[in-house]
Amino acid sequence: MAVDLNSYFNEQFDIVPQDIRTYSPLTLAYIGDAIFDVIVRSILVNKGNTAVNNLHKRASGVVKAQSQAAIVKALMDDFLTQDEIDIFKRGRNSKPHTKAKNASTGEYLIATGFEAVMGYLYLTGNMDRACEIVKEGLMRTGADIL
Repeated sequence: MAVDLNSYFNEQFDIVPQDIRTYSPLTLAYIGDAIFDVIVRSILVNKGNTAVNNLHKRASGVVKAQSQAAIVKALMDDFLTQDEIDIFKRGRNSKPHTKAKNASTGEYLIATGFEAVMGYLYLTGNMDRACEIVKEGLMRTGADIL
């Protein structure tokens, strides 16, 4: 049974849900970054106990901007819905106030768009779709964590 974690948190902390359409794409990307990280870390940890240093190296290779950009490029033409593409474009076209450490500006903006999609799906209780996107993207890009 799927659990809507965001709704659970709202209930536990007496938070009244907000209209997701009012959220800036950078706010969606902020939470989406964490959600993508949790999905990737969960995949790695659930495959068995291993040294934390190894877990970190493997996760870092997937959650970096270049990898996120590759996932989006692999899925854009035939996997993302029109709503997801619209959210992605809002995130990609946003004006982040930070710069990527090890990625081009273009890769960083594409990654921000991807993170906005992850945030949107999380906040709307659609983690099944978020996982579908991550799984398909990892398969299409040949990520070695599956």
